[in-house]
Order: sequence, then structure tokens, then C-alpha cells
Amino acid sequence: MDQNMTEAQILPRPFKHREPLVAYFSMEIALRPEIPTYSGGLGVLAGDTIRAAADLRTPMVAVSLLYRKGYFRQRLDASGWQTEEPFTWPVEVYLNEMTPRVIVHIEGRSVQVRAWKYKISGPDDFYVPVYLLDTDLPENSPWDRTLTDCLYGGDHTYRLCQEAILGLGGVRMVRALGYEQCARFHMNEGHAGLLTIELLQEQARKAQRQFVSADDIEAVRQQCIFTTHTPVAAGHDQFPMELVTRMLGLPGLVREIQDAFSVHEAARVMGKPEGHTDIRDLFDNGNTLNLTLLALNLSHYINGVAKKHGEVSRLMFSGYGIDAITNGVHGATWTAPALQSLYDRYIPGWRDDNYSLRYALGIPHQDIWRAHMQAKQTLLDLVNRQTYAGLDPEVLTIGFARRMTTYKRVDLVFRDLERLKSIAARVGPLQFVYAGKAHPQDFPGKEVIKHIFQARDALQPAIKVAYLANYDMALAKLLTAGVDLWLNTPQPPLEASGTSGMKAALNGVPSLSILDGWWIEGCIEDRTGWAIGERYDGARPCGDRSASDAASLYEKLEYIVIPIFQRDRERFVEVMRHAIALNGSFFNSQRMVQQYIAKAYFL
Repeated sequence: MDQNMTEAQILPRPFKHREPLVAYFSMEIALRPEIPTYSGGLGVLAGDTIRAAADLRTPMVAVSLLYRKGYFRQRLDASGWQTEEPFTWPVEVYLNEMTPRVIVHIEGRSVQVRAWKYKISGPDDFYVPVYLLDTDLPENSPWDRTLTDCLYGGDHTYRLCQEAILGLGGVRMVRALGYEQCARFHMNEGHAGLLTIELLQEQARKAQRQFVSADDIEAVRQQCIFTTHTPVAAGHDQFPMELVTRMLGLPGLVREIQDAFSVHEAARVMGKPEGHTDIRDLFDNGNTLNLTLLALNLSHYINGVAKKHGEVSRLMFSGYGIDAITNGVHGATWTAPALQSLYDRYIPGWRDDNYSLRYALGIPHQDIWRAHMQAKQTLLDLVNRQTYAGLDPEVLTIGFARRMTTYKRVDLVFRDLERLKSIAARVGPLQFVYAGKAHPQDFPGKEVIKHIFQARDALQPAIKVAYLANYDMALAKLLTAGVDLWLNTPQPPLEASGTSGMKAALNGVPSLSILDGWWIEGCIEDRTGWAIGERYDGARPCGDRSASDAASLYEKLEYIVIPIFQRDRERFVEVMRHAIALNGSFFNSQRMVQQYIAKAYFL
């Protein structure tokens, strides 16, 4: 290979001739279980987006950080208390180091950044390259070398520096690798918002100006796409301008961009009805750098990740045109081997066209059940080997796995243990498999895990409960395919989308869930699963409805789900079949990326 060629010049031929190019930026990306560059749903969604883009031959490059120490390895003691350990991994085994180096200035220091490449393959020789940025270079100071060590680790200063490396350094690295024709920059959540500042500076340099103009603002807006995932205001990244000034040295540029933006917005609203004052601030009146606000104002297309989340986001950020593209999951990644073989037999080509899974309605019940029981046995073998829980493959097995935090109401099903034991004794046995990590600083979330352990002990021997440590991609695939029923109980409307139930649906596992996030769109009662409680139509957090939701949950288990599972297996498998045909065929990342292509990427 010619050492003078850029990375863009040596891409596979289908990529080279499919401009314009999309640059996809995410703070975390789930590439494979052995590469711990993700913590949960945001990273898994990013990985599935890139996998679907590869399937569809979408010209894309992706950018994230390397995280040499990963998120963390979870340890649970006998009481269920979580502690954390670094998750080191052999970078060179999975990634290829790239030649270019770029500079990000932090506290006046020139911090060097390199990139490591991972390929996500599509049809033939097509692939989407993923570049993970890394500051662990001998030219950098000891502290600067740690800036890409830990995902969501450290304090506010550490986080700001990481986001500067992602946003500012990421754009510079994309250019250094030879991708000069990026027509769109897709920010997966606000962590990458600083890329807009780098793009503005690029525009000024192209015009041979020393300042940012209103024309630059419009040019950057046309390039940028912003997907927001967080329905809680406190979850959006904000940094005091004093910290931004000290760490990144942007005060003059910030004022300059704000002035240019004010001119741009003033021109944009001219001709609108008198009294219209749609002049916004980019930086919370100059006191705070709000990366979500930055991304909102400098993007031509903005979306939430489910229809309901779009409503919530429009209320949170009034005055912005916020669309909705409901999340999806990557079919070939999340379907268990036994189900893959089943679909290969009855629906050839389903990997390339997930929509063809609608033909699952023609798969015989006994074949669906046989494949499901293979996936279930694989999961229970692992559970019993790791926890000695003694779970029985003939018993209704309920799965619950996600980030352990209070608004997820992870322990709602254990609100009334006597009622639960009574249901099991009178109607039919049931057992639970749990998994999930709490953020190291989320002590209420850690208490939730302890409460599940306490419920496990209190329910013995009537009901068995197992908790699996170190929830990751591999475990998620086993869980969502191997349980009989997927449980989800968030406090509405705080579930932006949720994707674990989508993975379950791909495997024919129905959901029993609160009507929030994607389940509002995916729930056809008694066809794809069952709803818990009433739908909440508000866009602001509702009051505590845990008592009524728990009552509804127990009623659905006692009078519908367990009786069908125990005494009408044909009906239960028919629900499984509809979960595949209706939800698996739609809530997938191929459909999602096609919507991004139509609405944002190549419009």
C-alpha cells in the first residue's frame, strides 16, 4: 500500500463512489463483548446503527473514544452490593493503529490524539470503519494519557476533556484520515456537541476569515444531525463557562459564535409575524456551555428515539422542530443461533431484509417452540452454572436486564412478595433472571440491586431468582432469547425508547411492559405481549404510580400470562409468533437507518 495514500483513498470501492459521507459520533459504541467501549443502551444503539449502515452500504465513518480501562467490571458480594474494577483489554488484538496524529489544546497543552480502527463488515467487501481516539501516547503528560481510559469516569473536568477530544479531536482526525467530503455529522446524544465548534472554525478558515459569521452558522447547521436520548433535564451535559475557558481556552470564540448566531437567527425570523422572538442563546446566556443546546441550535435535523420521546423532547426544548425516529436493533446480531437457523429455513434472506420477518406468521408453532427451548436451555445452563439457582426449563422464566437506576423501577415486581408467592402457588410456578450494572456513583441504583438480592432470599423456595453479574452484549443476547417473558417497568415518561424488548421480540419473546418508550408503538395487547397499567399521556414526569402499576402487573401475571403459558401453550406461541412478525420485522436498525437516510442523511 502506498504510504502517502489517505485512509479514505483505500476504502473499498462501494464506499468511494457513494458520497456524500456520514460521520457518526458517539461517546460509546458497542462493537463486540470483548471491547468494553460501551456501558449500555446508548452504546448498543450506536453499534447497531453502524451495523445496519454496513448492511445497507451506507457511506459512513464512526468516531468514539478508546477506553483502555472500559466501563468497569462488576463485582457483587453476598448481599448484592456492587463494587467496580477496571476492565483492561488487549487493544492491539482487536484494533489497528492508524498513522495520523491530531492535536487538542487542553489548559494550553498540546495533547496528541491517535486513532485505532475497527471494521464493521457489510455485504461483499463493504465495511464501515470505526475510529476510536486515544491519548495514551508518550508525548503527552501522565494525566493527559489517562483521558481516554475510562468511560463515564472521573469528575466534570475529566468529562469535559473527553468530550473535547471526541468533538474537536474527532473532526480533526476524520480530516487527517482523508475524509474531506463528509456531508453530514450525526451526533448521537450531546456528548459530541463540540464538533459543531470545530466545524464552524473550518468554515471560517475556508473563507480565509479570522472570525465566525452567520453564513458559517447556516453551513454548519446543514451538515449536522442531532439525536437526543435523555428525557431528564439533569441528564444533559452542562459545564460552567469558567471551566470551559480554563480547560479549552474558547472564551473569545464562544462570544464570536454567539454573536454570529444572533445575527443568523435574526435573519431567519425576518418575515415572520410581528412579535415573533425566536432568537435563542447558544450558551445559556454565556454562563454555561450546554452541549445539548449547542447541538440543538446547530443541527438542521433533530430527533427523539421514539414517538413518545419526540413529544417529551419538544416540551423540554420548546421552539425546536424535533422529529422522532424510533430506535431499532440489529437483527443478525441479537437473534440466537437456534432462531437464526429457524429463520434461515423458513425466511431466506431475512438478514439482508429484516422486514421479511413478517413471514414468521407462517412458521409452525412447534418449530418456534423447539428453537425457543434450545435458546432457553442455553441460558439456564449458564445461570445455574454461575449462580447455582437451580432454574427449571419447564417453568415460566421472566427476564429483566438493564442499567440499575431508580427510575427503571427494577424491583417493582417484588413490591408485594406475599402476593407473588400466592400467585405462584395457586396459578403456576415462575422464576426470574436479573442482570445489570449501576453507575459507580449511583448509590440508590446500587441499593436497588441489594433489594433484589433481599427479595431473592425472601422468596425462596417458592420462587427462584437469579442475578447475573457483568451484563454485557453476550449476556444480553442470551437473556433476551432465553427467557419466556421480558419485563420492563420504568416510571413514565422517562423511558426514552428502550431496546431490550426489541431484542426479545426478534427471538419470539413477548414483553410485559409499562406503556412507555417504544412499547407504546409495539404493544398489541395479547398479540405481541401485554401492557402494565394505563398509558400516561403527559410529557412531564408523572407522580408515583408504583402501587397501581404493581397491582396491574400482578393481575396480568395471575389472570393472563401464567394461565396461557401453563394451560394454552398454542396461544402463547401464537403471541411469540406475532412478536417476531410484527415487532421483529419493524423495530430493527435497518428500518431505523433507512429513516435516517430519507429524513436526514441524504435529503
